[in-house]
Amino acid sequence: MAVSFTRYGRLYYLDPGGHSPKVGDKVLVPTDSGPEVAECIWAPQYVSEDVDGLPVCAGIATEEHLARDETNRRRRAEARSVSKRLIKRHELPMKVVGVDYVDADNVFTVYFSAPHRVDFRALVRDLARNLRARVELRQIGPRDEARLQGGIGPCGRDLCCATFLKDFEPVSVRMAKDQDLPVNPLRIAGACGRLMCCLKFEHPLYVEAQRTFPRAGARVETDEGPGQVVGRNVPGDYVTVRLDDGGRRCQCSRASVCGPRKAHDERYEPQA
Repeated sequence: MAVSFTRYGRLYYLDPGGHSPKVGDKVLVPTDSGPEVAECIWAPQYVSEDVDGLPVCAGIATEEHLARDETNRRRRAEARSVSKRLIKRHELPMKVVGVDYVDADNVFTVYFSAPHRVDFRALVRDLARNLRARVELRQIGPRDEARLQGGIGPCGRDLCCATFLKDFEPVSVRMAKDQDLPVNPLRIAGACGRLMCCLKFEHPLYVEAQRTFPRAGARVETDEGPGQVVGRNVPGDYVTVRLDDGGRRCQCSRASVCGPRKAHDERYEPQA
């Protein structure tokens, strides 16, 4: 089963154990600070036996758990408001990104972003006094800021880092070049201002395509006549061919113009 602590937030996968929650039910998720309330997004379903080591659902949330969760949400909202007010009073170049609260230890963790290191010792003392709790401040980078805040990427979908990516992997401009993308920061940057993470996990597909697709300028035979390859679409698995007859362009599947594939079809299709 899959759960989320916030609406449209990251999915976390659990072993339902002996429970059978439905979509929308509130369940308890084991964490380091005790069970926390989350919403069931995917109902329990059978998966391969290779999937192992998932945390086990701690049960269905009761009214007591829901009341505790609501109190913690109010405390986090209060901490965010107080933090913004005190940051403005101290005139610090900081931006509050997220707030976490562990009620068992009465500890707030405030995540913030800043252009450089900030001396926030006086701010921590004021926060602890106003919130009557222990406060920890943690500075995070642009990628973590985008992951915590969420948003919509250039593709029109929710940010990968805020939905399913667990770890950030290094991304290089070379990956954009291999994918025939313009080396323009405005075109290949994500919401965080860094290179898009999808360049990394889509890169192997384009590396394989360079080996199997006909190169640009190659002469190929199509169903509409001979022509020259002028473009390719790796996700769509087709190439664009400029025909010799009038210069008209057509789109053909990679298999229909690939030499080895055509030789294979010519050899085995008549027998079939």
